Order: sequence, then structure tokens, then C-alpha cells
Amino acid sequence: MLTFILKRLGLALLVALTVSAISFSLLFMAGDPAAALAGEHANDADIEAIRVLYGFDRPMIVQYWEWLSHAMMGDFGESYYFKLPVSDLIIDRLSITMTLGVCGISFALLTAVPLGVIAAIRPNSMIDRFALFVSVMGQAMPSFWFGLMMIVVFSIQLNLLPPSGTKSWINFIMPTVVLGYYAMPAIMRLTRAGMLDVLGSDYIRTARAKGAGEWRVLFKHALRNAIIPVVSLAAVQMGFMLGGSIVVESIFALHGAGYLAWESIGRNDLPTVQALILVFSMFYIVFTFLSDVLNAWLDPRMRVA
Repeated sequence: MLTFILKRLGLALLVALTVSAISFSLLFMAGDPAAALAGEHANDADIEAIRVLYGFDRPMIVQYWEWLSHAMMGDFGESYYFKLPVSDLIIDRLSITMTLGVCGISFALLTAVPLGVIAAIRPNSMIDRFALFVSVMGQAMPSFWFGLMMIVVFSIQLNLLPPSGTKSWINFIMPTVVLGYYAMPAIMRLTRAGMLDVLGSDYIRTARAKGAGEWRVLFKHALRNAIIPVVSLAAVQMGFMLGGSIVVESIFALHGAGYLAWESIGRNDLPTVQALILVFSMFYIVFTFLSDVLNAWLDPRMRVA
């Protein structure tokens, strides 16, 4: 197990280094950052002065190494627009995004996994049809439309939930449902397919022949193996929720890290954009690494893969 963890950790570090290089270079591929900062009406002298001021005239590898060495210490420089340390901006906004992401993936798992299990136990039944309906609706319905409809119904018409803000946990109910519902269909379908495959295995029939109870067969033998791909999918979905929650944050006026990314892109705030790309990418890498370790613990056969 230790060898498996070290291999996955080394791979994760290699991916993190590659992502950092790509995220740094993409911003320069989009155009001259000095010209973007100078504005449309700036002359060549102004652009050159900004290029020298921010160090854009140096070789790319020198700029990247300096940025990466400072980033590893938690120093992402100063925001061009907010005139504050980028790390302070991200820390201040990230708590909202983290709370929303954890609540969203928890809602998706607690709803989709039981629904997928029940649908697999009773295929072609009414509950199976209902699960299919939920899956299709979740994929077909845009998140921004769903969020707006929830505001209209639960905030304007019924006056049950606040439409925006972060004052209490009640403010996160509707954003959690909107964000989590997007991840539900894939998790539910994967759980159902995994359970159907596992329930037809020989060792399940053997366990039942030995007199094991149905609940023991389902949750100790079947679900343990069927849940393995769901763990990997949940890790990817969690990374997506943290990095792609900008739509939900905008609709419900949650000024988290996703909304900060949208603000920074619109204002050509390069240090903040670079830092956010790196931070969100690290979330993907960390969650994927943890899911690999958890899957290896659930299924020892994966340790030698």
C-alpha cells in the first residue's frame, strides 16, 4: 500500500508541475499582458514602461521560476485591480466556495447513491423509471435556469428561502441543491450500473447460498465493489464544483473564489487569474489522488495496477 501511495504521489506532483507551467503560459499566449494592462489608448512608450515595471521583458523561464518559487510559499503577488495580496483575496473568498462545494457533493452523494442502489435492486420498476427521469432532467436542465426558477418559487412566491447572501446556512440551501443536482445524474447512473453488474457476480450468489442476509449482501459485498468508480467520479465532480461554481455564485450573489475568477478575467488581473487557475487545478489533483488511495483501500487488486 505504501508503494502504491508513493507512486501516485509522485505522479500527482508531476501533474501539478505540468499544470503550473501550462497555467502560467496560457495567460501570455492570449496576448501581450503589458498591452492589456496599459489599455486601448496607450502608446508604445507606456506599454514598454509597464512591461519593464512588471518584469514582462525578462525571459519566460525566469518569470515562471520566480512566480512558481513564490507561489510554493503562498505568495502570488499583488492584485493589479484590488491592490491587495492575491493570497489574502483567495483565502477570503475560498471559504464560501469550499462550503458550497462540500455541501453540493454531499447532497449529490446522499441522494444519488441510495437512488442508484434502489434502482438496481428493482430494475424496470417505478423507482427505476423515476431515477432515469431525474438523470435526464439533471443533464438537460441548465444550472442558471434551475437556479433562477428556485429563486422565483422559493424566494419570491413562497418567501421561504433567502435569494442571496451568506449570512447563515439557510442561504446555502438553494445553491447546494442547484450545484449538487448537476452531479447527481452521473453518480446515480454509475451506481446503478455498478450494482447491476456486481449483483450478477458469482460471489454474490455464493454469499446468498451460504445464508447471508440480503442487507449484508447488498452493503458489505455488493456496494463495496460497486462504489469504487463512484469514488473516482465524486472526486472529479468535487473539483468541478470548486472550479466551476461561478454560475451558481453569480446567480445567488455568493462572492466566492469562482466569482473572483470572473471578476479578475474581466479586469485583466493577471496575478489573481494565475493563482486561481493553479489553486483550482491543485484541488483536482488532490481529490484525484485521495480517490486513488481510497479505491486501493477498498479493492486491494488496484494496488498492483
